[in-house]
Amino acid sequence: MTTAYKKMNNCLSQIRKITNLNPEIAIVLGSGLGSFAKKVKKECIIPYADIEDFPVSTNKMHKGRFVLGYIEDFPVIVMDGRIHYYEGYTMEQVVMPIRLMSMMGAQKIVLTNAAGGINDTFYPGCLMAITDHITSFIPSPLIGENIKELGIRFPDMTNIYDQKLTEVMRKCAKNLDIDLKSGVYLQTTGPNYETPAEIRAYKTLGADAVGMSTACEAMAAVHCGMKVCGISCITNMAAGISDSPLDDKEVGEIASGSSGIFSQLIYNTILSI
Repeated sequence: MTTAYKKMNNCLSQIRKITNLNPEIAIVLGSGLGSFAKKVKKECIIPYADIEDFPVSTNKMHKGRFVLGYIEDFPVIVMDGRIHYYEGYTMEQVVMPIRLMSMMGAQKIVLTNAAGGINDTFYPGCLMAITDHITSFIPSPLIGENIKELGIRFPDMTNIYDQKLTEVMRKCAKNLDIDLKSGVYLQTTGPNYETPAEIRAYKTLGADAVGMSTACEAMAAVHCGMKVCGISCITNMAAGISDSPLDDKEVGEIASGSSGIFSQLIYNTILSI
């Protein structure tokens, strides 16, 4: 048993002293998208800081807590704020919450984020279903001794974002009259935004959106055997595509402005999967 797995078991035992809820679906809320947590019929709220050996969110747009409860009859666990590599944590710590939610019973996971748009047809406030990702610019969360209790040493990443779950989300978007885009997400380390030259390079590689999270979580989830669905809220056009300077205030404002349609789409998707 690896040290990392021992720590996760310690975290799990602490949570089990608070709740016995076995979530079917996990949801990770990105920057400015925390309002979805209000839709959960809450059984309990567990701040990350209350769990020994667990990383704590430092980004001001992330509350840093687990919300456990129900979306109608579906038991869920929500990460109201995530852990980022740029906060100084190891990649192992960054994906620790994903692995823990899998150990609690979650078999499906919906990953969300605020992202910069690279695709010329995108616009601030639109939503993008993630169909694939590029992680060549960050360390793999699977580096190091394999945690065999969670998954195999060399997991296949051909279909990271489950096609059936993504199609369900598309149908829900159509029913809600939401202009849901589709595309490839590229993760960087952050916390700095990208340069125009980097964005041109990412576009050449086939990226439609860029951000500082999510892809590493998806890899860890697949390693655990979870089915993954991903969605980005495009909060700004990436560097060099527009003349506007980039700042986190804009990210928060646009994400908050799109939170209504975003929350409804996630809610309906959960009820349909």
